[in-house]
Amino acid sequence: MDTTRQREAEARLNQSQKMEAIGQLTGGVAHDFNNLLTIIVGNLDMIVRKPDNPQRVERLATSAMTAARRGAEVTEKLLSFSRRQVLRAETVNPNRLLKDFGAVLKRAVGETVEIRFDLDASLDPVRLDPGQFESAMLNLAVNARDAMPGGGVLTVRTCNGHLDADELLDRPDLRPGAYVLVVVSDTGQGMDAATRGRAFEPFFTTKEIGKGTGLGLSQVYGFVRQAGGHAQIKSEAGAGTSIELYLPRSAEKAVESRPENALPLRRAASGEVVLVVEDEPAVLEMAVESLGELGYRTLTATRASEALDRLGGPERIDILFSDVVMPGGMNGVQLSVEARRLRPGLRVLLTSGYTGTALDAHAVPADVPLLSKPYQRDELADKLRVVLG
Repeated sequence: MDTTRQREAEARLNQSQKMEAIGQLTGGVAHDFNNLLTIIVGNLDMIVRKPDNPQRVERLATSAMTAARRGAEVTEKLLSFSRRQVLRAETVNPNRLLKDFGAVLKRAVGETVEIRFDLDASLDPVRLDPGQFESAMLNLAVNARDAMPGGGVLTVRTCNGHLDADELLDRPDLRPGAYVLVVVSDTGQGMDAATRGRAFEPFFTTKEIGKGTGLGLSQVYGFVRQAGGHAQIKSEAGAGTSIELYLPRSAEKAVESRPENALPLRRAASGEVVLVVEDEPAVLEMAVESLGELGYRTLTATRASEALDRLGGPERIDILFSDVVMPGGMNGVQLSVEARRLRPGLRVLLTSGYTGTALDAHAVPADVPLLSKPYQRDELADKLRVVLG
């Protein structure tokens, strides 16, 4: 009876802690998004009421766009924390990513913080999303900078490592074996035990209001978990902080460096026709408008069954541009498979803001580019360049 009561008490405590975390999460989301929506709605309202001053309209629209981008960053970090972010994994050498990204990190921490790289030349490759890795490094660098208001040293170290079974007792989802270790250390204020225990929680922050969202470390945590790895914090008050990221070693060969030079905007060359499949009317209208500006002709459908009807007809269709999550029982990935069965030479571009469980059994094919929402016209043009080779 005593054991049963203890288990019941522990279950009630766990449920209480979960509800507190959910309340903190939803409160943080509401706070951040209401602030951003106030900027967006207020600026658009002023544009609508007085649209005759081009300079004023441009200034207000730029402010609204900046707020919208910040909103997109918040949702991206939330999806990363919950491991719902759609990843485009590559087999890479983390050393190369860190070297390529070093200049950005130096700008982020400022002149008062010295960055030192201690990179193992024999580092094994890992399989991860390079963009998410860079976001994680940037979040760690910014956190370290804020922990060193008077300046200090930020050290980024890489080496090959190994996790034994006894080190993973609290992580039954991980297997013992070879890992690549990336450590970001600072000489800052450090954390006490209470702060250290909550540091990965979304919207938990020790910074002043307006100085941080509390999503930086949660993005790092979500990224590492989704990559199949392990993250841990070593810190003491007044003695600096080290964040250790254990990433599973890959047996594949690392890919070559990505091109650095931006390519010019790609416009339709010979009247290509794009079939746009989107169930949200406003998003569909925006996509059609953007494609029109790029010189593409468009056809539209609001669900997969309607798109298949058009693909089975005689109309010219060069590219299928479809949302992933749609009503009607067929998602964008399934639609792309059926579409290429009907038209073997069809090019496909998928887009999504949040896939939910849509990709649990249907992963995005490796040869199909994915455009994340929200997107702008130029980002759409870049993805169409990839689609068209």
